[in-house]
Amino acid sequence: MVLKVEPIWRCISEVKSDNQERELKTRIVLFSAKGKRFTQDDAKRLAEYDKLVMVCGRYEGVDERVAENIVDEELSIGDYVLTGGEIPAMVVVDSVTRLIPGVLGNVDSATVESHSEEGYLEYPQYTKPEDFQGWEVPKVLLSGNHAEIEKWRKEKSRKN
Repeated sequence: MVLKVEPIWRCISEVKSDNQERELKTRIVLFSAKGKRFTQDDAKRLAEYDKLVMVCGRYEGVDERVAENIVDEELSIGDYVLTGGEIPAMVVVDSVTRLIPGVLGNVDSATVESHSEEGYLEYPQYTKPEDFQGWEVPKVLLSGNHAEIEKWRKEKSRKN
């Protein structure tokens, strides 16, 4: 099954017209196997838009004229086959939404994270109890010394 160009064109045209009248910065994204690999940098870039329109193909995708003439970009979430673009769209929605101010309870949650500005993966995280079956939380995390804890976190992030 290939989705037809005409209904997609009508939908996108209406959305673009409405958004232009309201002066909203809009980006149209198509999910496809040949799209550019989606990264955290893409999430940051897309979070700057007022509106994102995500076109999701099904089985064989969409008429090629959609990719050539209607959308702003094509994205992929990896080198594997899915039945449609809905799951990639959910991935993008989740990663972009968390970057919008006010969405997360803690402002640092969007910046002190895996794939953040420094390019390292996030440090290991622990919960209580301090000792579970002989598996202990690192002593530095229990010390209360914030400078040492931050040093430990940076060191562990670099190793990941």
